[in-house]
Amino acid sequence: MPPIMKRRGMMIVVNRMNNEEFVLNSDLIETVEETPDTVITLTNGKKFVVKDTREEIIEKVVKFKKRCTISCTKAEISEV
Repeated sequence: MPPIMKRRGMMIVVNRMNNEEFVLNSDLIETVEETPDTVITLTNGKKFVVKDTREEIIEKVVKFKKRCTISCTKAEISEV
């Protein structure tokens, strides 16, 4: 399995302006702005201009967090 596929379970996938996909740790996102391009700023100050809209980024982060919560809950239940 390619490395990007392995990482998809841990991070969100976003698209550069040239449609190239990359993975991003959603815990490091500080802001998402549309200026009109979507600019993601990380907590370390690094910025990414992406094709995804602000709403799409929010949706991806929420979906990722839900998957994490469900996985953690299942793990806790299986330990009991």
